[in-house]
Amino acid sequence: MSTEAREDVKQQAGLSHAGKYLSFFLGDEEYGLKILKVREIIGLMEITSVPQTPGFIKGVVNLRGKVIPVIDLRLKFGMEPAGYTDETCIIVVDIGHAMMGILVDTVSEVLDIAEDQIEPSPSFGSKINTDFILGMGKIKDQVKILLEIDKVLSAEELAVVTEAGEE
Repeated sequence: MSTEAREDVKQQAGLSHAGKYLSFFLGDEEYGLKILKVREIIGLMEITSVPQTPGFIKGVVNLRGKVIPVIDLRLKFGMEPAGYTDETCIIVVDIGHAMMGILVDTVSEVLDIAEDQIEPSPSFGSKINTDFILGMGKIKDQVKILLEIDKVLSAEELAVVTEAGEE
């Protein structure tokens, strides 16, 4: 089977990850998420904290009358907390049937990534969960971590986050 035919089969089966990705930074690392998951990008605004939620849940924001939960991806990924700057922003994404904001250091650009530029996520053994990594995007001489945003939070964490948005 030719490479082109394999790509057609992958796309028909819904296995192709090629497409447009919004890239953003957390520290020195660049990440990407499928642009179709992005609702909008907003500047940092006042976040109301919600008691008794995990540390990575920063709280909720009022976005044009709709209360949406906001998580800090740095904290979720076990990175050091960072001070917010003028470039810190919230990417509003669709996760399941809910909207959620994710705090990122800065948004970079929209990338058009071809299937042959995406490698499968590496395996670090059975004790380390990498299900939330869609793949590794190879752009020029750099690697961007492509996220499966629906899998960044576990089902239990997602339930807590969506409840925080409903309070």
